[in-house]
Amino acid sequence: MKAIILAGGKGTRLAPYTKILPKPLVPIGDMPILEVMIHQLKRSGVDEITLTVGHLANLLQAFFDDGSRYGVKIDYSFEDKPLGTVGPLSLIPRPEQAFFVMNGDVLTTLNLKKLYADHLASGAVATIATHRRHIKIDLGVIEFDSNQQVTAYTEKPVLDYAVSMGIYVFEPHVIDYIPPKQFLDFPNLVQVLLARGEKVQVFPFDGYWQDLGNPQDYEQAVQDFENMRAEFLGEE
Repeated sequence: MKAIILAGGKGTRLAPYTKILPKPLVPIGDMPILEVMIHQLKRSGVDEITLTVGHLANLLQAFFDDGSRYGVKIDYSFEDKPLGTVGPLSLIPRPEQAFFVMNGDVLTTLNLKKLYADHLASGAVATIATHRRHIKIDLGVIEFDSNQQVTAYTEKPVLDYAVSMGIYVFEPHVIDYIPPKQFLDFPNLVQVLLARGEKVQVFPFDGYWQDLGNPQDYEQAVQDFENMRAEFLGEE
């Protein structure tokens, strides 16, 4: 089974940590976040991993090498220029079976085996792991019509969204929809798939999930990893 991990971004929102380290090498406890993910993938049956790299790629290569010490095969795909969140997949040979695609900065207890099995059973071309997020607006929100007449006023509403976890399962022919060496983000790919009549489904998950989006999220993830280490790594 194969996984492609998107590890080429500059991680600007996590500065200053990412000034000297690629974001997937930012430590969570005693190991980088990407090392945690590799352990999880290995435990889920993945034996081949491609890292799409760009920013500070040499550090990622030096740390993870060929993956032998993790019991997986790791190779690298290099971006000469930023290609967005899914554009780098156009540089990779088409896998022979359904494969994982993951952002390189995700800390979660998601059961990857269950996600993969659900995808295969669905007949979808792509499955998106999703999580509920509640966003509080600390202001009064006013709605009004074209005549500037107020139609609603809600004080400090809480908005509820299903958001992408940055973890996907793709069928091989998804790559056919990604233009070679052109910038493409994941939302644009989904729009193309839907326009072509392809089935895209979600896999809702209500357990632990945190991406390292900013310093506050990172600090929370570090604390959570220390408290929940066994749940993330499958340790006794």
